[in-house]
Amino acid sequence: MIKIRRSALRNILTTGCLCLAAAGCSFAQAPAQQPDSIQYNHLDVFGPITWPTTTGDDRSASGQPGQHYWQNRADYQIRATLTEGAQDTTITGDVNITYTNNSPDNLDYLWLQLDQNLFRPDSRGAAATPIGGDRFDVKGFTKGGDRIESVTITYKGETYTVDPVITDARMQLRLHKPMEGKGEKIQVKVNYSFAIPFYGADRMGRKKFKQGWVYELAQWYPRMCVYDDVEGWNTLPYMGLGEFYCDYGDYDYYITAPANMTVAGSGDLQNPKEVLTETQQKRLEEARGSDKTVMIVTPEEVGQASAHVGKDVLTWHFKMLNTRDVSWAASTAFIWDAAKVNLPSGRKCIAQSTYPVESSGNDSWSRSTEYLKYSIEIYSDKYFEYPWNSAVSVSGVALGMEYPGIIFCLSNLKNGQLWGDITHEIGHNWFPMIVGTNERKYMWMDEGFNTFINEYSTLKFNNGEYFNSKSRQAIGIARAMTRLKDPLMTAPEAMGMNDYGQYYNKTALGLDILRNEVLGPDRFDYAFNEYIKHWAFKHPLPYDFFRAMNDASGEDLNWFFQPWFFTTWKLDQAVQSVKYLKDDPANGARITLVNKEKLAMPVDLKITQANGKTEVLHLPVNIWQRGGGVWVFDYPSTSAIQSLEIDPDHQLPDVDRKNNLWNGK
Repeated sequence: MIKIRRSALRNILTTGCLCLAAAGCSFAQAPAQQPDSIQYNHLDVFGPITWPTTTGDDRSASGQPGQHYWQNRADYQIRATLTEGAQDTTITGDVNITYTNNSPDNLDYLWLQLDQNLFRPDSRGAAATPIGGDRFDVKGFTKGGDRIESVTITYKGETYTVDPVITDARMQLRLHKPMEGKGEKIQVKVNYSFAIPFYGADRMGRKKFKQGWVYELAQWYPRMCVYDDVEGWNTLPYMGLGEFYCDYGDYDYYITAPANMTVAGSGDLQNPKEVLTETQQKRLEEARGSDKTVMIVTPEEVGQASAHVGKDVLTWHFKMLNTRDVSWAASTAFIWDAAKVNLPSGRKCIAQSTYPVESSGNDSWSRSTEYLKYSIEIYSDKYFEYPWNSAVSVSGVALGMEYPGIIFCLSNLKNGQLWGDITHEIGHNWFPMIVGTNERKYMWMDEGFNTFINEYSTLKFNNGEYFNSKSRQAIGIARAMTRLKDPLMTAPEAMGMNDYGQYYNKTALGLDILRNEVLGPDRFDYAFNEYIKHWAFKHPLPYDFFRAMNDASGEDLNWFFQPWFFTTWKLDQAVQSVKYLKDDPANGARITLVNKEKLAMPVDLKITQANGKTEVLHLPVNIWQRGGGVWVFDYPSTSAIQSLEIDPDHQLPDVDRKNNLWNGK
């Protein structure tokens, strides 16, 4: 979900930097007593840390899935109809779920998510919305919520109806006999309907344009909660800010809509001959082979009878395999264009965009497919190949929201803002659509990781068209860290609404620090890609990520992970003093650094001498590992030191940069 402006990729200091040994520096023991102003305690940072483990070898100590790792599976067949009314537009449908219990446990009941119940006037989300509203405001739509008509269970040859127990946005199905584990299957059929809200918590909804409504449909069918090896059934309610946690499966779905609408959906369109004109079919095939954007429905054709097949309703059939969700959009106002996506294996897929005429223009949505295409190519080459055959960008009411194979972005965005929105939302197809984290509990694992990879795509796209090398995220994070009340491990619904942006920026900055300042690009990238590879289409915990990075990089990074994600500690590194040995700069200088706040970080120290010699020393975080927050070392100066500066490239979120500078004058 888009929220925070992406910042530029931090420059990595690679020239003019000498290691300490080459510089001939020697180190003195830090003073036994530290000044009262120093809050740092080395035992807080470097004390023993052991991450929680699960039982049964489900997850390994190396941060990979264990030899007995399991996860359940949910396959869906859905039929839904969109019906426009004078006052409301409704979705009526039925979903058939084949649920596979791969766990070793017997299940006495099943839990499903009814996300549309967020929009009921009496929902928990509505009750918890502030008086003045917020971005996820769900008040004011009195007709919202899922209406469950019937629920049928089929298991071991017995078919029966159940009376569901509905609690807010969850539905419990109590079984006649326990469902066995280790690969047993059960079928669940639910008939349901709901009215489409105008503003669906910035994740879906409907908006009127000149040539008709644009409907963005998400959380549009009852779906299984996740039963996992960590918490059993995950039943945290959907309340707005916290997003989703879903199992993987195959989706086969049918959307029936008025014949004058264009429908865009996750996955592959199965029946183009039934819903597209011959001209549109030819254009679509042309787009599959074109690196340039090809129009499928032109602006001039929107609203014309010749642009549609049939006069009443059409049923659009889509399939998507091994995915955790699907979404779709429909409108009479859609312009539609597409282009080929080139993947590292040589496989091709297609990028598409649908948008109303109000969004068109080369400074806006007419470049949407270009942005989508190159984002997918960049992420596929750098991290993990995009696994599906299609991706769609839809212009509508949602500021920015992601689903497998389809994204919703705000209709009036232009230039760099639209690029940022599209590359962020499609980036979510890597986190959490491929690496299937629990967004309901650990928002930083999808928003923050995605914000981090967005920096790379912005640097690479069109020779850095929207890249801003002067943007310094660390400085802004430092300001925010002076007022943060909630750590990143706080669940979204408990995070302050003024602080949840740190899920994005503080997490991304943390990964930048590990890559640029601690491990270096090669070691970080290798470890990060190993984590992605091993947890693709699985459900990692934060502790799996921590272990995976430690193991593949060969570095114990717990000193970083524990404070960064579990606390709101601040960083304040300072130059305390410089003294020349025997009062002569030619004999060397004794430099004293202090770590005043509770965080510890490596120190990059830029030293400029009066004779013009400048170098940057890299001091590892281990200088703060023993004793107090004071470090003294001898530097082989040959002339007077003109200036010292800690963190000259502003990579770290130091809360007081004034004491980072020391001026010899």
